[in-house]
Amino acid sequence: MRHHDHDDPYIVIEKHTGGVSDFVLGALIGAGVALLFAPRSGRETRADIGRRARAAQDRVRDVAEGVTDQVVDTFEGAKSRIEEQLESARTAIVAKKDQVSRAMEAGREAAHQARTDLERRLAETKAAYNAGADVARSGRPAASVGSNGDADEDA
Repeated sequence: MRHHDHDDPYIVIEKHTGGVSDFVLGALIGAGVALLFAPRSGRETRADIGRRARAAQDRVRDVAEGVTDQVVDTFEGAKSRIEEQLESARTAIVAKKDQVSRAMEAGREAAHQARTDLERRLAETKAAYNAGADVARSGRPAASVGSNGDADEDA
């Protein structure tokens, strides 16, 4: 058996995911090498190189347009989703604003009603107090007091 020494040189192979540019570059290099080793005249070789270069340029343009379209579509989709979310947020804000406005109006109405009720009760209490004070001063029974705080004439 052969003994393997760890000091021997070794080769590291890294694997990269290839992209469109790697493919196009490889195609161009391969086409160039094939043309250079082909048994043709210089004029034919130059014409063939020109044709293949234009074809490669067309393919690259098609790939670039495809990528551009894909990027634009992705951007438009993201933009559309963001606009939908913004509109949803605006709608929610308007709904909450309306809800708060209704609650504030209901609170104002309740406060107004409570104040009116309190003022009425206060007027009744004042009238009853004044009637009691008048009875205490004069020593005679007081006339009955109406809800508006005035003494009733019929009593």
